[in-house]
Amino acid sequence: MPKKSTTIVTSDKAKTSNTENTADKQPIAVITKSAKKLKEQQKTKSTKQKRKVLFVGSEAFPFAGTGGLGEVLGSLPQAVNNSGEYEARVILPLYESFPQHRRKDLEFICWTFVRLAWRNQYCGLFRIKEGNTVYYFIDNEYYFKRKNLYGYHDDGERYAFFCRAVLDMLPRLDFMPDILHCNDWQTALVPIYYKLFYMYRQEFGGIKTIFTIHNIEYQGWYNRNTIGDVFGIPEHEFGSIEHFGEINLMKGAIDYSDAINTVSPTYAQEIMTQEYAHGLDGDLRRNQGKLRGILNGINTETYNPQTNPSLYAKYSADDKSGKAANKAGLQKMLWLPIEKDVPIIAMITRLASHKGLDIVRAALPELLARNVQIVLLGTGDPDYENFFSQMQEVYDNKMRAVIAFNQDLAHKIYAGADMFLMPSLSEPCGLSQMMACRYGTIPIVRETGGLQDSITDAYNGDFGNGYKFGRYAADDLVNAVDRAIGLYTEYKDKWNGLVDRAMRTDFSWSSSAKEYIKFYNELI
Repeated sequence: MPKKSTTIVTSDKAKTSNTENTADKQPIAVITKSAKKLKEQQKTKSTKQKRKVLFVGSEAFPFAGTGGLGEVLGSLPQAVNNSGEYEARVILPLYESFPQHRRKDLEFICWTFVRLAWRNQYCGLFRIKEGNTVYYFIDNEYYFKRKNLYGYHDDGERYAFFCRAVLDMLPRLDFMPDILHCNDWQTALVPIYYKLFYMYRQEFGGIKTIFTIHNIEYQGWYNRNTIGDVFGIPEHEFGSIEHFGEINLMKGAIDYSDAINTVSPTYAQEIMTQEYAHGLDGDLRRNQGKLRGILNGINTETYNPQTNPSLYAKYSADDKSGKAANKAGLQKMLWLPIEKDVPIIAMITRLASHKGLDIVRAALPELLARNVQIVLLGTGDPDYENFFSQMQEVYDNKMRAVIAFNQDLAHKIYAGADMFLMPSLSEPCGLSQMMACRYGTIPIVRETGGLQDSITDAYNGDFGNGYKFGRYAADDLVNAVDRAIGLYTEYKDKWNGLVDRAMRTDFSWSSSAKEYIKFYNELI
């Protein structure tokens, strides 16, 4: 027996009478069934109109992350979903570091075997919902149940397996994407494998591939002898991934992808030059017609001085009074003299040469001759760690170097400092300068990559959101710092206006997502 249902009426006349002959001629169940069918057709049509993009990456916060890539894949897909035009999902490896308290929420989908060269490896597929976004996980304990994400002798094999598994699992996701959006060398084999082995299969036709270069320095170099044994690519295809006689996975992705982008417009131009490309400038110039630069954003909820639990006092662009309390709290915590009118210059960075630390080292004695306090947080090259630790001993009342990775302290420094120094030799995008703006801490940056695109020089203090210098030299760095100190010391009203503009700069992911959606629409 059909289930009873309310009669569906389609005209004003029908609304006024329940005894019309139409109801006699067409049973209620039939009308209801037709209405349901129409509704399902409309729903299907609506679903088809929403295009699908699957982000493929080796890390994503809050499930796994070591830096900027994790920030991007933890935030950008959410912002794309908020647009309503695309449905975005993410797929990544299931690492040992996956949060224990979330494992109970993992939903098992299926398992299979994935063939990679002569291997036939187990592959499990799980999913979880985070915010408005579905995340899929590729499970294989041999490859991914390890202490760290990267840094193993078989990383090439590990991520080759991941790339084959992603493509093999596509029909099992119940989410066949219009676009596969791949990120950095660990996923470079996805567009390569797709074009070589998958694109002509019936269920895989018409998928477009995008490859995002987050840092061109890391390219996935391997000996050519591994092409068949590790990567399962025929020897006659070696030319498509060859670079200077070796395998270069990023070079292959640049050629095989339908589109390429970097994480800032300036970096997209820089990597077509020998100075920045680490050997790939010719390949990128050859493919520049499909290259785009889109500036990253930050999670404005995570970096929000109104709600951040790490801060000594909450504040906002409308009420900045709490920033002074954060400065005093930071000085007290680090055993620095509590001096309200002495500017704190901060650095939170990985201690590596391309972060500009060689010119910081050259400039530091001159900077410390000013009436300033300097705070540095970071780990990395032991040579830099030792240098900054020694400088702290020499300038005990003016400098603190905390050689550690400490997120809580990082938030306190962003909120408590007055200026934030980023003199990078190269910076694909940079997020710290955006975070500093969010906390009203004025960035002092070198004109490169995303630093050039995100910071506008204040000049006399009437506009802009920071200070910039062009030449990669210690004296240019000192001059930029002096300009900031001069405004801070002599023109408090202008300084406060600069802080206000910095805090109100829109670095949200929603702004970046709009640019990515334009990029997707141009591609499909």
